[in-house]
Amino acid sequence: MFYGAIVWDPWLIVSQIVCLQCLYYLTLGLFMSILVGTRVSRMSLVYFFDFSALTISTTIGWSVIASFLLSAIAGAGFILYLIERAKKCLDFSATLYIIHLFICIVYGGWPSSFTWWIVNGTCLAVMALLGEWLCIRRELREIPITRYRSSNCLMTNQQGWLCCTSCHYLGGDSGYSL
Repeated sequence: MFYGAIVWDPWLIVSQIVCLQCLYYLTLGLFMSILVGTRVSRMSLVYFFDFSALTISTTIGWSVIASFLLSAIAGAGFILYLIERAKKCLDFSATLYIIHLFICIVYGGWPSSFTWWIVNGTCLAVMALLGEWLCIRRELREIPITRYRSSNCLMTNQQGWLCCTSCHYLGGDSGYSL
């Protein structure tokens, strides 16, 4: 896909949002099972979507917070490979967390915990800024040129033509081929 061409493809955008959201929740589930699942007797959706699970007063709460932060870092990597553009990182990160907010509202009501807002706001900033930084690094990488000519590899053939030593003479008027 050429980046200069402005093509609005809603199916691509929707599929990127769905894919990013699914990967985010899969990663969150993985980190929750590692960090929280070892401390509780039974995992449930409470740790994903209930604002009361995000607390700084218990070890389990800190594990949930760490899971969210690690998922935000992984989400930046997903943005690097799914979205690929630095200027779209904030849009897709904000969309992910707005959808997460709606799911939390449906599941457990309006998040009234100050900790929930701080953690999700921080995760949004981490995902957007880290994703943007990673995408900028990729966009600014030097384009590798596999074949180039330098002045010391040029020579003159019998007819006085200047050619590179890697060229092959085909004979006749057909000239040289690379």
